[in-house]
Amino acid sequence: MKKQPSSAHDGFKEMHFDQLFTHISPEEICDNVFTLTGKVFPVITAGKEDQYNSMTASGGGFGLLFMKPTTWCILREDRYTLEMIQKEQTYTMSYFPHEYKEQVLFLGSKSGRDSEKMKEVALTSVQTPSGDMSFKEARLIIECKLTQLTTANPADFYPQETKDLINKAFKEANVYRKYVFGEITHVWVKK
Repeated sequence: MKKQPSSAHDGFKEMHFDQLFTHISPEEICDNVFTLTGKVFPVITAGKEDQYNSMTASGGGFGLLFMKPTTWCILREDRYTLEMIQKEQTYTMSYFPHEYKEQVLFLGSKSGRDSEKMKEVALTSVQTPSGDMSFKEARLIIECKLTQLTTANPADFYPQETKDLINKAFKEANVYRKYVFGEITHVWVKK
């Protein structure tokens, strides 16, 4: 994996979490929800400092579930990160400036179960005050507590075009999609 070019901000790699990020409420997230879920690929990270894994996600959303600010995303059943989300029951969703697009896509290019991709990626890991993992280069970090995992039933979707997409995706059990719902517990923005 090719490292990012050096910049004047390389000193931030030595900085602690609280020097880099400010806590805000979910209502203070100023990004457009459709940009966050459709145009920017978040990195979902689960695990703790001694063992964690990240993956690139696409799609999902934000809203209220049982009166709590919530995120949702769709992950393949066989994703190692999903396994770690189930184990830890917490995860982060991290959003990066465009200059880190190559690294974000790299995290989606191979499984952490079968590789050392977390050591290969040109991003600097950081532990949040809650003990969850993210990256110092992120501009927005959303910490989540797992509230629900559910598997889509093709019979519950409309119109036929959507049912066909679900049926195609579910031809093999290992590629079933899980809907992952997580209550937003903390939101951090780069200072």
